[in-house]
Amino acid sequence: MAFESVDKLQNALCESVFHYAKDKKKAAGRALGTIVEIISFYLLKTWGLNNSISIEKRLVEYGNEEVSHNVEYSLHPIINEYELHIIKDGKSITATKIYKELKLQIDVSKFNKKNNNLLDIHDVLRNGCAIGESDNSFLLASIDSVNKNDYKIIVYEQNKKPYTFFECKRVGVEEGNKKGPQTIEKAKQGAYVARTTSSLQKIRTNSGEKYGIIYNSNNEPYIKPYIDLMEEIIYSDNSELLNKFILAVGIVSNHGNWFTAENQNKEMKVLAQSYDWLIFLSDTGLSKFIDELLLNPKKEYLKIQEAFKNSYTADKKRNVFTKVKMDLKADEILQKYFKENIDKIEGWFNVISPYGQSITELKKELKELHSKNWDDIL
Repeated sequence: MAFESVDKLQNALCESVFHYAKDKKKAAGRALGTIVEIISFYLLKTWGLNNSISIEKRLVEYGNEEVSHNVEYSLHPIINEYELHIIKDGKSITATKIYKELKLQIDVSKFNKKNNNLLDIHDVLRNGCAIGESDNSFLLASIDSVNKNDYKIIVYEQNKKPYTFFECKRVGVEEGNKKGPQTIEKAKQGAYVARTTSSLQKIRTNSGEKYGIIYNSNNEPYIKPYIDLMEEIIYSDNSELLNKFILAVGIVSNHGNWFTAENQNKEMKVLAQSYDWLIFLSDTGLSKFIDELLLNPKKEYLKIQEAFKNSYTADKKRNVFTKVKMDLKADEILQKYFKENIDKIEGWFNVISPYGQSITELKKELKELHSKNWDDIL
């Protein structure tokens, strides 16, 4: 790979980008965490799941709705989609402007309008842009394409109940330490959310085998080996099994901190036993993304590097390189990069659990859940 290790990569970012910071290593580490989130987001977009994605929504615990948890990304059933065209006038694309066009197609009165800008006057895009909310749904908007005179906008209504959520976890190693001090806390936090938000729950036999238990509407338990039951639910159309099921996916990075090639440490074991899927963004993948797009880009990728560096200068005015806020031109080029290199990018990920599975199977399960007739199920 371009760098011998993530630590070497972090040091390169310290010198080339974060030289101004009081704690260069910590600043670079935070940026690496943001990059892992961005890679995960554009992977989901490239898989055709953009209109199902909500960002940083709260999920309630199964059977205990008084407690909820923020998650990075959640995937929701799509109730309706609408196509709009908004003229380029150099002004922001506000929720109000979108509503003005949308009300020609639907009654928007059931939604409580939010004051988010899909695109601001500096050409900064808001990913997963929530523009409204009703009792049972979210209303979001995204830019499908940019034309000479207008923007093609897709407005989509999502059911509030997600069918999948994603969490990204990364902890850097401070100088002189073998492990990051917050590693186990982050692992336990992620594990707790993964275990408490879905109707499919994990139990252990006396011999240590992992089983799943799920209750039907009459509170009758259904128990099978965990992976068998999870796959049965995903490929079923049985509303009793699906209506409160949420597939939990964790994405982790940094070999040196979470585990070694020889053995998984305690933190990785906690996560692997808690998430339905745990996938690892390899050092090689993280290194290639940063080398090819941020540190030594070809001419066609310079706008991505520019957006990244503008977000991490000593006198920065705004961050335009996050999972939520992204420079419009950088977004366009990132989408092109992921589409053209998707086979290579999928190869950046290793599956930790379920053991012996590949990311191709995860993609298949997500598309299966995405394509279900959720109107009938919910």
